[in-house]
Parts: sequence; structure tokens; C-alpha cells
Amino acid sequence: MVDDFADSKKATNEPEKSMNVAAQVIAAIVVVGGLGGLLWALDLDSKASADRGPAACTATHDKPSKPVSGAQLCTALNRPDLPVLLGTPEEYAQTADGNESTFTSADGAKSTTPEADVDLKTYSLRLSASHDGLGVADMTGLLGTGAETKTVLGHPAVVYSDHTIALSFNLGGGKAKSGPGGIARNLLVARDAKDGGGYFEVSIWRQDFAVPDDAALFRVAEKVLPTVPGWTAG
Repeated sequence: MVDDFADSKKATNEPEKSMNVAAQVIAAIVVVGGLGGLLWALDLDSKASADRGPAACTATHDKPSKPVSGAQLCTALNRPDLPVLLGTPEEYAQTADGNESTFTSADGAKSTTPEADVDLKTYSLRLSASHDGLGVADMTGLLGTGAETKTVLGHPAVVYSDHTIALSFNLGGGKAKSGPGGIARNLLVARDAKDGGGYFEVSIWRQDFAVPDDAALFRVAEKVLPTVPGWTAG
């Protein structure tokens, strides 16, 4: 997505994450500061996407996380009916990948978060997993007054909003620019019904800065989460 702060060589009415591959003038990335890590997506031009068809998952990490890897999360998220669940049945996955995000704390301890990203024309999504001892109840108090407690498939859950940051840069060597993006909606769901520790996070945001549809977020979570390794039914 490129907002109106983008390079003047780029038309301002183009989607923020669109890139003209032939001209190679602007590349744009959307970043979302969700609990699962930074949400990012890069959408190649629509003609190239149409030529290659729906994207298959790619994995970019040599040592996958356990009990679930980024590649497994991508397979679960990048399902054939995903566009229907989002309410955009004419679209398809343009990019899809799974990876492992590693964080080093102040004491030197390292933790790895598996995550997957899928991008369509209208929506981008991220699915991540946390295997630490924190449960959804623990996280709810950290998310502020705007967080809403929910129940998803009998599991404790909480939904909250986050703001995206739009970044643009000139491939010819110009400086990167940043500005406010849109809203991301994030849903934390406990791995088990007793909220015994660990959770999955599903996040969605739109390329046009409009507020995502919560109904679409919950439809995706209810279909995707039962297919993820580590999910406990009940």
C-alpha cells in the first residue's frame, strides 16, 4: 500500500501495497505491530499475479519450530476457501509463506514464533502461534480497554485493534518514507478450552485502509484453527 506520502512518481490512488514491476519505481510494505510479530506483505503487479494463479506456500526457515512450524501454519491458512471466508470469492492468494521469527530478550534468552502470511487483493492475513506459558487471560490485561473477550469454538479468546504503518521507498536509491496506515483486527485464541497456556493469533487488515470485517476474521479463525497442529478441541 502506498499512501499519499509516497514518491510523487507513483499515482496516489493505487493500493498501498501495489508495485509496478516494469517501472520498478516504488516498493511498498505494510507493517502491523501485532503480538505475533510484524505483519508484512508485498504485492506484485496484478498481471503477474494473474499469470501465475493462486500462490502456494513457501517456507523460509531451516529449523522449523515445534510443535508447529511456520510452514504448517501457512498450509492451514492458505486454504482453497479462504477468499469465500473473507467475503471476496472472486479473489485468490497472491503471496503465501511461512517463517520463524526469533526474538532475543534482554537476558539473552531466545524465543521463536512461527507465523504465516497470506495476501489477497483486498485482505492480508497473518497466523502465528505462541508456545510460552501465557494464556489468553494473561494477555487480555495487557491489551488495553479496547480489547473484547470472546469465545471461539469453546476456547477463551480476545479481539483487539492495531494500527498499521505504511512504508514506501524508491528502488532507485531514495529515502524510505513512513506514515499512518489502516486498522488491523487481531484475534487471540487459547490453544485449549482451559486456557492452560499458549495461544494462536489470527490478524487481518485491508489494502484500502478500510476497517476489516470482524465477521470475516471469526469465519477464518473457526475454519483454520482446528486444522493447526497443537490445537486442542473442546
